[in-house]
Amino acid sequence: MTVIVLTLCPEGLRGFLTRWLLEISPGVFIGSPSARIRDILWTEVRLYAGNGRALLVYSAPNEQGFTFETFEHKWEPIDHEGLTLIHRPHQQSSAKAEGEGKRKNWSKAGRHRRFGRK
Repeated sequence: MTVIVLTLCPEGLRGFLTRWLLEISPGVFIGSPSARIRDILWTEVRLYAGNGRALLVYSAPNEQGFTFETFEHKWEPIDHEGLTLIHRPHQQSSAKAEGEGKRKNWSKAGRHRRFGRK
């Protein structure tokens, strides 16, 4: 079983993949091509993805039963004691960075409710 997920990729690439895989949702392709065809498809996806991102998931003889590859994703697969996990880089939001060190004040209504005043 093979799954390819495309994000922000050209329409022509989607049309190319429909020759071998079934598009079950916009940008999500599934099928059972041979390993050789799967590798050719993945090479074409990486070549023609442009500014888009791609994810390839396919069956493998390991404990998880599958393996995956990414192209231009911020989330990267890492090996952890024989299991493949996704590493998501920590991103600090700009609003949080600006608000650090500042104490949030309660509104007057919130203080009244909190401290039982009327």
